[in-house]
Amino acid sequence: MELLYLLWSIISNTFISFTLSLFLSFRRLFPHSTDATNSFALYQGTVWHERRRPVHHSFKYSVRYAFIDLDLAPHPPPDHLSSQQARDIAHTNGPVFLLTIPPSVGYEQNPLSLYYCYDVEGSTKCLKQCIAEVTNTPWGERVQFVFNPNLDVVAKPLHVSPFMDMHGKWSIKTSVPGDNLIVNISVNHPKLGDYFTASLTANRISSSSVQHAVFFWLMPHKVAIWIYWHALKLWWKKVVFIQHPRYENPSYKKDAIARDRNLGCCQAFSVQTDNQPQVEPNDRWIRWRDAKWPWC
Repeated sequence: MELLYLLWSIISNTFISFTLSLFLSFRRLFPHSTDATNSFALYQGTVWHERRRPVHHSFKYSVRYAFIDLDLAPHPPPDHLSSQQARDIAHTNGPVFLLTIPPSVGYEQNPLSLYYCYDVEGSTKCLKQCIAEVTNTPWGERVQFVFNPNLDVVAKPLHVSPFMDMHGKWSIKTSVPGDNLIVNISVNHPKLGDYFTASLTANRISSSSVQHAVFFWLMPHKVAIWIYWHALKLWWKKVVFIQHPRYENPSYKKDAIARDRNLGCCQAFSVQTDNQPQVEPNDRWIRWRDAKWPWC
């Protein structure tokens, strides 16, 4: 059933994207109708992945991101936190910016979005906290957690790949967004050591004459193709396929909280929400969104 749904999803999204792309082509006949605003900046760069064990596998691809001022955006992106929600979670009082890949021609694929939460004291603005928003493929599950942008370590909370187990921890850090932007993530595994690294390196570009719909055309589709293609290559290299932990360990979320608690590194406060694992007052704030049918 899941395989049939995946095939149907690919076919239907292809048809929808092709149809909407025709309308986008018509829109390009009117170059004066740009949609740039002061709330929206553009970044263009490269995502790089490297797996060193049990086999070596690396790849990179070009990517385009939007950097959105959530307080000024006339239409905040759907399916994401609002600026006030992010401030409440991060305990900050300043502006909030969202780094994300917007949907394009009816399709969304966003493995990682980041919220940059600033504190303001007088005339000084400083980056205080970040919120990571990780979404896995093809399940569409999501986890959000607070981290220190300078460097933080979090116990792996989500099954992001069928070729990685749930053991280990993520080291994550990001630069303050400016003309350049860097995000680094590495994975330390109890048996494989520091076996995986991912990074985003991007440059801010002028958006004064750019139509955003054109700039991001098929960007989510390209990300999805890279994900599926390199999953196939890992399978071809005989990397062990790992079932989703919910089949063998339904309490994997609680286990992730316990492992993160044991790390004792830069812990942020927690918020108890409905249908979430029980957390202690000094735990990191973390929240999951379950998969939708038929992946649930």
